[in-house]
Amino acid sequence: MKHKNGFNPLSRNASHRRALHRNMVTSLFKYERITTTKAKALEVRRTAEKLITRAKVDTVHNRRQAARLVLDEKIVAKLFTDIGPRMKDRNGGYTRVLKLGQRQGDAAEMAVLELVDYKFDEDKSEKKAEKGKKPAAKKPVANKKAKKETSDNTSADA
Repeated sequence: MKHKNGFNPLSRNASHRRALHRNMVTSLFKYERITTTKAKALEVRRTAEKLITRAKVDTVHNRRQAARLVLDEKIVAKLFTDIGPRMKDRNGGYTRVLKLGQRQGDAAEMAVLELVDYKFDEDKSEKKAEKGKKPAAKKPVANKKAKKETSDNTSADA
């Protein structure tokens, strides 16, 4: 039970936990979808939702408050110029946690933490698949001409 427990300490001291939140929130805003354990996803979700709420109103104060947690300036800019305006008409619930099952090594519950309006680009995955394939090697044209000439020569001799 979780009665009167404000947060899950995740078996870490305060500085390690703060660093974990910072790194995971930064990754979430960068990729808009991350895979982690269920406990971490539920804790990082709280931090991410508070930051997205701040990002809906673009002020200097809100940017500075967000920069305390997100240390990459490009990600802070993306938060306020892209993610915040996308969530403008939502009153909360900006993220979702999808359960994946248990991890093979230690049976930890795994989950995907993603932004609600995340769209999986099938085009990108198709392009990556096509990139991996090598195009079929083209036969030199000279060989075809040489074959035709030799076949013409043999038919002319006969």
